[in-house]
Amino acid sequence: MIAAPEIPSEFSYTQDTDTRFSSDTDFSEDPDGRGANSAKGKGGKKGKKAAGEKGKGGKGAGRINGHHQENGMENMMLFEVVKLGRSAMQSVVDDWIESYKHDRDVALLDLINFFIQCSGCKGVVSGEMFRNMQNSEIIRRMTEEFDEDSGDYPLTIAGPQWKKFKSSFCEFILVLVRQCQYSIIYDEYMMDTVISLLTGLSDSQVRAFRHTSTLAAMKLMTALVNVALNLSINMDNTQRQYEAERNKMVAKRANDRLELLLQKRKELQENQDEIENMMNAIFKGVFVHRYRDSIAEIRAICIEEIGVWMKLYSDAFLNDSYLKYVGWTMHDKQGEVRLKCLTALQGLYYNRELNARLELFTSRFKDRIVSMTLDKEYDVAVQAIKLLTLVLNSTDEVLTPEDCESVYHLVYSAHRPVAVAAGEFLYKKLFSQREPEEEGAPKRRGRQSPNANLIKTTVFFFLESELHEHAAYLVDSLWECGAELLKDWECMISLLLDDPLPGEEALTDRQETALIEIMLCTVRQAAECHPPVGRGTGKRVMTAKEKKTQLDDRTRMTELFAVALPPLLAKYAVDAEKVTNLLQLPQFFDLEIYTTGRLEKHLESLLRQIREIVEKHTDTEVLESCSKTYHALCNEEFTIFNRVDIARSQLLDELVDKFNRLLEDFLQEGEDADEDDAYQVLSTLKRITAFHNAHDLSGWDLFTSNFKLLNTGIENGDMPEQIVIHSLQCTHYVILWHLAKSSEGSSRKDDLVTLRKQMRAFCMMCQRYLTNVNTAVKEQAFTILCDLLLIFSHQMVSGSREHLESLIYSPEDSLQSELLSFILNHVFIDQDDDTNSTDGQQDDEAVKIEALHKRRNLLAAYCKLIIYCVVEMKTGADIFKQYMRYYNDYGDIIKETMSKTRQIDKIQCAKTLILSLQQLFNEMLSELGHGFDRSSSAFCGIKELARRFSLTFGLDQVKTRDAIAMLHKDGIEFAFKDPSPQGEGGPPLNLAFLDILSEFSSKLMRQDKRTVHMYLERFMTFQMALQREDCWLPLISYRNSLQAGGDDDTMSVMSGYSSRGSSIRSKKAKPPAAAAGTSAAKRKLPEEESSSSSEVWQQSMQTPVMMPSPHLTSTAMRDPKRGRDDSYMGVYPLPHDQQQQQQQPHQHPQHHQQTPQHHQTPMDYNSQVTWMLAQRQQEEARQQQERAMNYAKLRTNLQHAISRRGTGLMEEDEEPIVEDVMMSSEGRMDDLNEGMDFDTMDIDLPPSKNRRERSELKPDYFDPASIMDESVLGVSMF
Repeated sequence: MIAAPEIPSEFSYTQDTDTRFSSDTDFSEDPDGRGANSAKGKGGKKGKKAAGEKGKGGKGAGRINGHHQENGMENMMLFEVVKLGRSAMQSVVDDWIESYKHDRDVALLDLINFFIQCSGCKGVVSGEMFRNMQNSEIIRRMTEEFDEDSGDYPLTIAGPQWKKFKSSFCEFILVLVRQCQYSIIYDEYMMDTVISLLTGLSDSQVRAFRHTSTLAAMKLMTALVNVALNLSINMDNTQRQYEAERNKMVAKRANDRLELLLQKRKELQENQDEIENMMNAIFKGVFVHRYRDSIAEIRAICIEEIGVWMKLYSDAFLNDSYLKYVGWTMHDKQGEVRLKCLTALQGLYYNRELNARLELFTSRFKDRIVSMTLDKEYDVAVQAIKLLTLVLNSTDEVLTPEDCESVYHLVYSAHRPVAVAAGEFLYKKLFSQREPEEEGAPKRRGRQSPNANLIKTTVFFFLESELHEHAAYLVDSLWECGAELLKDWECMISLLLDDPLPGEEALTDRQETALIEIMLCTVRQAAECHPPVGRGTGKRVMTAKEKKTQLDDRTRMTELFAVALPPLLAKYAVDAEKVTNLLQLPQFFDLEIYTTGRLEKHLESLLRQIREIVEKHTDTEVLESCSKTYHALCNEEFTIFNRVDIARSQLLDELVDKFNRLLEDFLQEGEDADEDDAYQVLSTLKRITAFHNAHDLSGWDLFTSNFKLLNTGIENGDMPEQIVIHSLQCTHYVILWHLAKSSEGSSRKDDLVTLRKQMRAFCMMCQRYLTNVNTAVKEQAFTILCDLLLIFSHQMVSGSREHLESLIYSPEDSLQSELLSFILNHVFIDQDDDTNSTDGQQDDEAVKIEALHKRRNLLAAYCKLIIYCVVEMKTGADIFKQYMRYYNDYGDIIKETMSKTRQIDKIQCAKTLILSLQQLFNEMLSELGHGFDRSSSAFCGIKELARRFSLTFGLDQVKTRDAIAMLHKDGIEFAFKDPSPQGEGGPPLNLAFLDILSEFSSKLMRQDKRTVHMYLERFMTFQMALQREDCWLPLISYRNSLQAGGDDDTMSVMSGYSSRGSSIRSKKAKPPAAAAGTSAAKRKLPEEESSSSSEVWQQSMQTPVMMPSPHLTSTAMRDPKRGRDDSYMGVYPLPHDQQQQQQQPHQHPQHHQQTPQHHQTPMDYNSQVTWMLAQRQQEEARQQQERAMNYAKLRTNLQHAISRRGTGLMEEDEEPIVEDVMMSSEGRMDDLNEGMDFDTMDIDLPPSKNRRERSELKPDYFDPASIMDESVLGVSMF
């Protein structure tokens, strides 16, 4: 690395350096100052220390390796004291200073070992090493002794013991400099030695050394900055005293005092020059290299500390020559480094007095800061927004409207800290300018309040953002900084009800709608005290203060809106959107206020308005809002319950009577009924259905009338669509309310019988409507039917509800079939085939998204039936086979269904998965025929689906053992089920399915592969094992997949020839024929010491008649040949022609009889196994020897490579923790600052404000000629 020229490896010192001071805590006790040494502050190089000085020990003979010895017992070392963190750090430092004054060599040796041990190195620097070795040699020796096995060291070790080590370590350095600031740091020995050591360690390849020394050097620099700041203050004070004394009259002037002040100023000047040299050495020797280190933690330390320097001593450090490092590092790849840059800048922008010095930096890096508001790390984005808020406070002209708009839209972010920070920025920008109120004038309220214009501004911003469905997010973003504004409901009500003032522009209809929505969101936020859905991180426990604020807000909002809500409803009664939002307000009221506040007349007015709205509107959302409002007001805990209940009952009586009368007339008219009659029936039915959702209407017997209506619709087939849909929904509510009452346990047996009859009759009615010509009717019937089947399944008796057992309803096979057909015909369709989007809006994205959402709900409803075992699990095969084709639309639903079914029954789930693959295979055969190409897209798609299914089983083979075995069993049976269409001797029709099945072979345990292989052989004939045509490749591939990684013993007499992984696992390439039929390499898992899956294989399956197993009568071997990997002795002989065909695998084999060859000596089976085992042992021994030789060569090469970096860096077989340094001495990464001349950077402390002798500050270093070219980081400096 580029070493600082001012810091040599060794330093000279005079023998009386440490005897000049009696104390280091009082500058006045050193009357001679620093005049004894004329060389300090000049930056001159020191020579070699005298030999006598090296041996100076005197009374320090009672120490070994720098450790105190008292009565034969070793005192605790500095490292242990700091590690424990129990002692007061100042007392620890004072003890070290006393030791330094007694024998500085021994004390410095203690300090050096402290830094070495803090790095995690177990080595110790001895006194001899300290006296006779260079710093670089000491560091190299310590690197050799760095024998930690893990990469952890004190700064990175987790655990309570090391939790406070870093803070204690940093505190020790700061206290050390503070206690030594008056004398010891100027002795040209202690600081020079420490800085030289830390500089050398910071350039080490060992991460622990580099990290620890960089932290120590940066904290040392921070401590020196504090010393320099104190010196500057003392110089200013001395200068003022000197000027005051010199300006006195000659008679009153004290010349002795002038001389003393001049001498003191000179001493301070020399001290400041010395501090400058030290800081320059640290900055140029450590910072300029380590702020680009490859380790993010090290870069973060550098940036954090330079921010501290600029904040503490802005006169010296707050200029562009230091700010540039922060600006460049804002482009760092690691979020924690970018975060440190932003926090460092926040400390600078917070002080408005420093803003003038930041103008050039702001203009250069403003765009980068704005872009960081969209950082992928949320913490960085939050701090970037906060930094822009500080920039906004300092000056309003820097940020352009485009910059502000890029932050504005973040108030709608789903990440709450980002949104809150953006809300604060928005509030500062738009709402900080309030109209000044005159002193003594009465406080203006309502429309005339100062908040009126701000509330209008909020409405305008909400409308301009064009995100009208996110008012709750906007309110939540502004809540922490603008709660007072958002809770000014009196002003909002006045803006809606009162007439505009003279000259004031009234709100438009769109603005009034937005204001009502925002007002509702503020009421909800104040009442619930938690963020909106999608932004909260879970409920938190509120403090006592927050609970009191919540109660106060609910009381105030109830008092305001109880009076204002009726006139608001009256004014906007015909506007459905406004009324829907206004009707939600009573849900957040404190209903006790109606009684305690004597507001009953306003309650009566509210009930009248709600009744009128119900009579005027037929919109579903409005009617449901009215129903929810009645439900909120009908609370038996409050005294207003009776009054609200009477009003509700009167309204429902009228609605039900009207519906029965209209329905009777409508059914009697039949085909003669006109549209007006249908509309009257529909509107009344809508109102009843909306109320039945939240209220129990069992006393009005709505089941009979609705069932009659539905039955008429089935018989005639001309019932209007919407009437049928709402009638189905209303009847569904009747069943559910009846069940809710029965679940309480107080119902009679007759009620259960009635409910059972009604439920079954309604299910049959819904099943009949599944064949309706109208799609909307069929979807409604399907959804309700799925809900009912789930509710009345066997799950309903759980939770001590055994008395409901008679209500359990299991769907028949015909109903299950109809439900599945509906899913296949209405869910798994292309987007363009969806006929549910009407009015020519096929191309409208919103309509397409809504249609997809509806289809997803239909699929989820059916999948719940599978998960809860309402329908047979095997019906899921038709769902699972669509996994790949419709992955983007329904992949998450199908995958979750597979996961849940596997939790219920692993084996049945596996059978369902293989059934889905079999169905796809049969569909492909019917489409392409039995002579299809296995490279076709259809076949490859099935294989890819099988691979995806295989991945869902995970890595735990023990848990899925039986399921995988059953899957292979069913797959093998399917492959050999149908005979060959080519006649005897040809491959079975479904043989290619084995190629698909091989995707699951990697999930088999090793011993199970042998069992599956044995089961496969039951379906194979003697001739099948010898076939090598392309049509037999799936069988070859599947057998290979079962034998790969299997047991080493002989698996079968029929497995000899095609075994890929038999006795010796050869690394040679496979022949093309085998390679074409094998799947991708499978993951090989460790063998489990458990028995084979006996449950799966206990089922005896007859071998198909069309493939009888051969009856072997002789064990004689005929012409044994090697397998395809040249490592296995074949059990079966190969005919002469087949031997030639194997040598020429691309030629097609010919079937003809071959005469057995007996010219070789026969070998029985046991002899063959013995021979194989011997061959395997020899091969394994040879491979082990080769691996040992390769490892030895690798170790030798590694040691040579390391020795080339530095001779004697480490001993044999000792590997230190070595990492590449990012852009330091070896430049292994791209140099971001290529071409920089760091020698131009000197720390030049500013002159005292009143001192005329010193020169001006150095010119601006924000100069491309002295810094970097414009291509660096893509940041233009001008």
